Amino acid sequence: MQVSPLQGWMLPHLQDAAVIDLQPLLQKALLLQTPERLLNTLVRRPPLAPEVLVAHSGGDRLLGLSVVRRLNRSGSCWGVEELRLCRGALSEPGSPTARQVEGALLREALHRCPGASSWITRVPAAHQDRLALLREQGFQPLLQETLWYWEPDPAEAGTSQPAAVPAGIDLQLRPLNRRSAPLLWHLEQATCPAQLRQLLDRRIEDVLDQSDGRGLLWVDTSRQQAVAAVRRLRNHRLGPAELEVTLHPGWSHLHGPALARLVRHQAGGVSPLRLRSDTDDHEREGWLSHLGAVAEGEELLMARSVWRRQDSRVLSRQSWRLDTVLDPFKPRRRPVPTPLQRGVGGHHGPQALGCPQAPGSGR
Repeated sequence: MQVSPLQGWMLPHLQDAAVIDLQPLLQKALLLQTPERLLNTLVRRPPLAPEVLVAHSGGDRLLGLSVVRRLNRSGSCWGVEELRLCRGALSEPGSPTARQVEGALLREALHRCPGASSWITRVPAAHQDRLALLREQGFQPLLQETLWYWEPDPAEAGTSQPAAVPAGIDLQLRPLNRRSAPLLWHLEQATCPAQLRQLLDRRIEDVLDQSDGRGLLWVDTSRQQAVAAVRRLRNHRLGPAELEVTLHPGWSHLHGPALARLVRHQAGGVSPLRLRSDTDDHEREGWLSHLGAVAEGEELLMARSVWRRQDSRVLSRQSWRLDTVLDPFKPRRRPVPTPLQRGVGGHHGPQALGCPQAPGSGR
């Protein structure tokens, strides 16, 4: 058995019922894999297409495939989107087992992405075989979520008033764009678990890349802090579009009719939609039930952290990226020197902890 990147001759043979629905994605990945690798060596940008690996044996006998994708522009975090098996080929005599094929696809994916320091994937909580396979490859469960299936009323989407907020609270409604993206980024940092936040390694541009279309934020004008956000996520997997509702832990009392109107407005007449909630967030679950959503199962978010000693040649190639080469020519503000305290010389004593000495304030 061999595992290779997707090639043109493989597409006509990927007709198994388990993978036939992935044909549009596979064609896109095949067409864009060369431009994706070329552009990724020049600038940091969102991925054009995923990486597809195919397990095969005996020439044109295809056994399964995996689909993985960068989850941020830096390439430090990757996600396993699909892991499919061609059951027809595996049923033939002398074929490897399903566990062997899935393990080979995962190992090859981890090996072919040397810049990845973390991996993320979601698995149904009842899929014990897949969970055991992921644990063998170093994945650990970080979060358990409940999936909700919601069919909003199209008539309510046009009549809802998203600007209406609970009385007595000074909140301002703002659209999600480049100016408000830092507010959403800070909100995500406050709501995401610390370990998962480190693994995802998101920047402000990653937040915008993952948003499909418009989003809405409620901003506390006194602190200039986003306390709630609703946005539609860019969905690369098959199934309903996903709507994400983010609420600051200190503002959980906003669960109510006003937030429901905001969510219906953001749905924009799209139906059905998928939402998520932590299994231990009973307040969110009750609010989703009152909204009309139906729980359809639970998923485990599995993560794997990778530590590698980077080769000096890899570091040298990274230093010649286009955005790194142009970095010295970007405009910068002149540094403002920090005045020294009276009687203290720039080099006669130790520097105070947390008060770095400004350039040029020494000798």
